[in-house]
Amino acid sequence: MCAIEAGKRGRSVLLLERQNRIGKKIRISGGGRCNFTNIGTQPENFISTNPGFVRSALARFTPEDFIELMERHSISYHEKKAGQLFCNGSAQQIINMLWKECTAVGVALEADCTIVSISKGGSFLLGTSCGVFSSDTLVIATGGKSLPKIGATPFGYEVAEMFDIPLLLTRPGLVPLTFDGKERNMFSVLSGVSLDVEVRCGSEVFCDAILCTHRGLSGPAILQTSIYWQCDQEIVIDLLPGIDIESILLKSKTSNLALSVVLSRFLPKRFTEQWLQHFDSNVTVQCMSQKEIKRISEALHNWRLQPSGTEGYSTAEVTCGGVDTRALSSKTMETKSIPGLFFIGEIVDVTGWLGGYNLQWAWSSGWVAGQVA
Repeated sequence: MCAIEAGKRGRSVLLLERQNRIGKKIRISGGGRCNFTNIGTQPENFISTNPGFVRSALARFTPEDFIELMERHSISYHEKKAGQLFCNGSAQQIINMLWKECTAVGVALEADCTIVSISKGGSFLLGTSCGVFSSDTLVIATGGKSLPKIGATPFGYEVAEMFDIPLLLTRPGLVPLTFDGKERNMFSVLSGVSLDVEVRCGSEVFCDAILCTHRGLSGPAILQTSIYWQCDQEIVIDLLPGIDIESILLKSKTSNLALSVVLSRFLPKRFTEQWLQHFDSNVTVQCMSQKEIKRISEALHNWRLQPSGTEGYSTAEVTCGGVDTRALSSKTMETKSIPGLFFIGEIVDVTGWLGGYNLQWAWSSGWVAGQVA
């Protein structure tokens, strides 16, 4: 996106790609259909130590602007939920579109190219496996540490350190949470079971599905929670949001139904049986006192869990933290201390929610940098 916009201004643009082909992360996004934006994108959908930083870029290149580009290239798309837009075809359509835009303005590409040195005198001088290049401006769009199996490296952070650009602590984001002990054993037995819940982490609340895995919990609600979760922090799950299970159980006291049978009306049977075993409480409702019913109801609506960690960068969709936005211009993404040096996209301390927000940040931050780089 940055290369396209710089090329439109008549700049001579060279795109250096370490991989043997461009767009690998786009290719796998959205399950291969590319969740390319979210029509509800707002600054509040992003976390950063400098929350207002995203406002300028998001306002100047919006989801509607990217949709217009898609429609100009006759790429059909559809909305799933909560404003999430996906290609009807494949993510490759997005890559092809962007590269077509690049070639139209004369952008050159060097793929399978490793950068071995960067220095700055009057201009930037890059020593690479494809030759030596010099330029007045240098844009770092290398992404974060997430998904190393498709080529992610910490190279961009090394460039920041080289030029004394401050970095904030990085951590995996939009990533499954892991557990130890009896919780891990329970989730392992339930691997593959999904249910719709409400997950709370501090003041943040996400209503969506969770998925049990061999190591803990995943699913949209957990991935969203992970960008806010800090080590040693508790999460709270409401397994039955909007359901007054205490009243239902009290009314069921006249029957001889097992507690598991009543709960299985609202939760997957496998999950209900394991959860009750976890709480050592699989009896008939008739035998339960009002105090016991209240205890189980409270536990169902406020299931408190202590994650032991995350699955790490190997499965994380994004990297939280990175280049300190206070070192950048929010209008251009240029560093304040090194004229001509820009950082855009995931490498910056801006992380979006699940659902197309991070790709929109990539388009928006790239677009604004391309107006001046």
